[in-house]
Amino acid sequence: MMKKGVYTALVTPFNKDFSIDYGAYEALIERQIAGGVAGIVPVGTTAESPTLQADEKEILIKKAVEVSKGRVTVIAGTGSNNTKETLEATKRAAEAGADMTMLVTPYYSKPSEEGLYRHFTSVAEAANLPVLLYNVPGRSALNLSVDFLLRLAEHPLIVAVKEASGNIGHILDLCARKKDSFKVFSGDDAVTLPLMALGGDGVVSVASNMFPKEMSELVDTVVQGDLPKAIELHNKMYPFFVNQFIESNPVPVKTYMAKHNLMEEVFRLPLCEMAPANKKTLLETF
Repeated sequence: MMKKGVYTALVTPFNKDFSIDYGAYEALIERQIAGGVAGIVPVGTTAESPTLQADEKEILIKKAVEVSKGRVTVIAGTGSNNTKETLEATKRAAEAGADMTMLVTPYYSKPSEEGLYRHFTSVAEAANLPVLLYNVPGRSALNLSVDFLLRLAEHPLIVAVKEASGNIGHILDLCARKKDSFKVFSGDDAVTLPLMALGGDGVVSVASNMFPKEMSELVDTVVQGDLPKAIELHNKMYPFFVNQFIESNPVPVKTYMAKHNLMEEVFRLPLCEMAPANKKTLLETF
């Protein structure tokens, strides 16, 4: 099961010809482990998953497992709005050795709660993998209500949620009513501290791609109960939390990482390089 901590939503480094830079990807994973993260999440939205081919996704998940060698939890992003496709991808992730799967709320289709329940549970049971739900209404056009999350949490394989609703009231209600066994993680770096203060368990982080040590320190400090130190660390990182979303994720964080020679500044369309003014703002953050 997921322990408290930072789980990095890994970016996908590309070469200048738009192929995947597997060398940079493996180095990124090692850097995450050295920075003290609890886990890594390959092939999520931050990985530019909509532009990855099925075979590329499989390779990225396999490499995450192989490079990690059991040192951190590997949570494979296998969700889509096609249940059969999601089920098959999740089975392949399980066969590759992933510890868990992250399943995004099916986007665009806008299914009913009963349809959502059947989607999530059928995938979990077919692959026999613990599930991290991903509630991101800004991208999926659906919000998983607290009552519905509590229903899903009764299933033995649905163990956690990445909460990116941005609604503190929703998060507070969920944390107050959930069982201890069901974990709640922030899907937004800027909300990590308040979510954990309300009883959450950590963050599935974008910022930790660049700052794994700093994000791990922030979460560890909250766990240790040193709230003044946690506030200091949060305030220090907050400008980056804001500017990493000055344009669509993961363009800013990859741009910042490229500036620090961690990968090429390359994206697959429809994502592209940042507007010059936004890039200047981003790179002047620290």
